[in-house]
Amino acid sequence: MTGDASGSHRRAPHPEPLAPSPGTYLPLEPMLARSVRSVPRDGYLYEPKWDGLRCLAWSDGREVLLRSRHGRPLERYFPELVEAFRAVREAPVTVDGEIVVSTGRGLDFAGALSRIHPAASRVERLRREIPARFIAFDLLLVGGRPLGERPFRERRDELERALGGRAGPLAVSPIRDDPALAATWLARYAGRGVDGVVAKHVGLRYRPGERAMLKVKRARTADCVLAGLRLFEEPPAVASLLLGLYDALGALRHVGVVSQLPGAARARLLELLLRRAVPLASHPWVGGFLLERSPVGRLAGAAGRWTPDMELDWVPLRPDLVCEVSYDHFDVDRFRHPARFVRWRPGRDPRSCTFEQLPLGAADPGELLERT
Repeated sequence: MTGDASGSHRRAPHPEPLAPSPGTYLPLEPMLARSVRSVPRDGYLYEPKWDGLRCLAWSDGREVLLRSRHGRPLERYFPELVEAFRAVREAPVTVDGEIVVSTGRGLDFAGALSRIHPAASRVERLRREIPARFIAFDLLLVGGRPLGERPFRERRDELERALGGRAGPLAVSPIRDDPALAATWLARYAGRGVDGVVAKHVGLRYRPGERAMLKVKRARTADCVLAGLRLFEEPPAVASLLLGLYDALGALRHVGVVSQLPGAARARLLELLLRRAVPLASHPWVGGFLLERSPVGRLAGAAGRWTPDMELDWVPLRPDLVCEVSYDHFDVDRFRHPARFVRWRPGRDPRSCTFEQLPLGAADPGELLERT
């Protein structure tokens, strides 16, 4: 789902959230999930956790509302989905799901985010170049009948009858009752757009805004080069650690930060790491952080280039120290959210810290939709 990288996402201007039209059934918030360590058993059904844009959709066959997790209108950015929902014969309907975009790497979160653009001409071009798909996984209204208080198994059956077997941009998320099979998704599709498993009890009612579902995500770690830091001025302490990975050409590229550190560790690290400070002229990032433009936004303070007279907001460090970090998402060339420090890796050669260590599953998760 959406979040920011080490900095913040580029956000297109949005109007204030719109209230649904009279007669609609569109919750202000979708039902959420809380994290658990293992796939639960007994009485649960399992779905892939899609890495896209969460969306609640309502249609009466003429008007269509698409709302993000936080209630922002999305209709103008995904006209192909508006057209598809207008064609749903069981209207009025309210559907909970995920908007995804497919590329050669699988499902591409950055691609989905790039569709949020204020220019109508750009929206139309992106519609043709990277068409979106809506993966439905819950049904709250069908034929004007509210279903939110019905058990999930019944809502799922109704969803299959309303949207199952369709071709085009509307698809129904696959669902299984085998926890062992669901667990295989964590490895098979890692890094390609399925970032976990969602478990829903068969008797679960729809609870807007509540963490009533369960989610299991694979723990991911990477060894990164510590290449810089940012400081708190008062009192002096480490604010964040700047991380790098080497690309195929041997260039050290900035990929994210560690920003959550215990207070005592921030003070201890200051004395340790400042000894490793080097002049910018002798640092791999003398000309910039080697970051490409990305729809997921920029890393905090990550100027594309700078001149020697610019005042830096970070301290360059000798890039010979390696740390292991844990993370949730990696979007092509950067961590989507700040990583978490795990431990130092004193025996690891910094040059061995490359993008190749990041796991990538063997299969495109699109095959799950074809089998539905």
